[in-house]
Amino acid sequence: MNNNIEFIRRLLGNPDDLVIRELTLETFNDNHENEQGDCPSSRSGHDDGNLPIQTLSDPENNDSKINQLNIIDERPLEKAKQKKQKIHCSILYLSGLSNTNIINDNILKNLQRKTNEFNGDILDQIYQEIIAVTETKRVNTLEQVVHALLSGRSIFLIDGKMTALDMGTAGSEKRALDEPQSEALIRGPRLAFIESIETNLTLIRRELKDPNLRFKMHEVGRRSKQKIAVCYVEGIVNPDILDEVNRRLKTIDIDFAPDSGVIEQWIEDSFLSPFPQLLDTERPDRVSYNLMQGKVAILVDGSPFALIAPISFVDAFLTIEDFSQRWIIATSMRLLRYFSMFIALFLPGLYVALTSFHPGMLPTQLTISIAATREGGPFPAIVEVLLMAVTFEILQEASIRLPKIIGQTVGIVGGIVIGDVAVSAGIVGPALVIVTSLTAMSSFTIPNYSMSIVLRILRFIFVIAASIFGLYGIILVLIMICIHIVNLKSMGTPYSGPFAPYFIDALKNTFIRAPIMTLKKRPPYLEPIDDQKVNSGGQRQ
Repeated sequence: MNNNIEFIRRLLGNPDDLVIRELTLETFNDNHENEQGDCPSSRSGHDDGNLPIQTLSDPENNDSKINQLNIIDERPLEKAKQKKQKIHCSILYLSGLSNTNIINDNILKNLQRKTNEFNGDILDQIYQEIIAVTETKRVNTLEQVVHALLSGRSIFLIDGKMTALDMGTAGSEKRALDEPQSEALIRGPRLAFIESIETNLTLIRRELKDPNLRFKMHEVGRRSKQKIAVCYVEGIVNPDILDEVNRRLKTIDIDFAPDSGVIEQWIEDSFLSPFPQLLDTERPDRVSYNLMQGKVAILVDGSPFALIAPISFVDAFLTIEDFSQRWIIATSMRLLRYFSMFIALFLPGLYVALTSFHPGMLPTQLTISIAATREGGPFPAIVEVLLMAVTFEILQEASIRLPKIIGQTVGIVGGIVIGDVAVSAGIVGPALVIVTSLTAMSSFTIPNYSMSIVLRILRFIFVIAASIFGLYGIILVLIMICIHIVNLKSMGTPYSGPFAPYFIDALKNTFIRAPIMTLKKRPPYLEPIDDQKVNSGGQRQ
């Protein structure tokens, strides 16, 4: 035992937070056992945790053996044939990762109360009768012991035994449950995921009380040994999609995954595409909804964001809050988001194309007004647009990195001051300030932050294309993006679904949100096992 403890110390670098609690227990052994108190299996290098096999040193003393069996229930005579032996043992854990209350109340106190009641295989008796910790198992390698310690669990070692007990005492400090920070909502559940994967799985269980809900655990990180949970509903999810997700997770070979974003980049179909091929969310209700759609959720220990796969392009514009509103209101909000997407994507490019190449397409009065505001300007339209767009991106990045209160102030004051000074100095025209502001506000209406960043990047490509070819450049870039989306996959399923391939039934939950009772089937491009979602909703047929 001492050699094992010393090896663990060296392997962990002799840390100050490694706590070693040494104990001495008394056990009764009959006189025919060897001095070490080990069974023959222990002497041969194996410890299966079973009771010791008793053998007699005198093979001719059969009467003695029979008498011993006959008086086995007579405690005084048995004690006379046995002797007390002191056994040294230790409990190891890392303070801060383990819950000391569990160790004190469920382990140490129970051991101290029964210090004179051990008889037979002490490890087996402690495992079955004394340790009051639900998650307890035997381990027999030092690698398992070190991994358990670094995961917050405790290790119980007995001198002379080649098996240790791994006790689930993990209980480090964790963040309290709070509202979602990146997915604000008006109506709906207010809980968000935290950094503890056990808590996150509990939140999903609470939302989705389906006995077919399954969690498959993986381990990633050669050094960090982080847990990854794959969540799905058996009987709904397509087995091919589930197998593909598990296969890709098994290919991950990295030292450390600080966030679920690293896992997302590793298992996505095309790392060259700017579009997100997995959906990230910190809301358990959104995960539960997508699980019931036939999708798979991936949770990473230490990350408050879950990944959902597979997805399509339209999933980034849908929110679970749409189902909390009446269908007319939800449809109006969805159409507004799609309209905002076109503004954020095309408006700056259209401004450059129309003012530089096609002024005749604008009303005469508007053309004259824009020309008057730009008269005497030192830069062409493309430079003005890029200058204002880059300035806005700098302000937005600064407001994110600064503390919340200061960041809001910098964003508002900086935008107003820079815009007003730029117009007063004649660097840009008032029309361009309006275009830039409207584009920025439109990009904020996209529910998914990853898709919002993509639109901001593509906006610059449209501006450059418009400055070279005018409207023809915008159309050419749009065609290229559509071709890319049609060819893109998410876990092997079409990213352009339900448009290509075309499924008319699924269109009821894309641009519009049809009444709940009409959404009877799950997305057909996912090919779920059970495609029927609801009945007629209580309506007369």
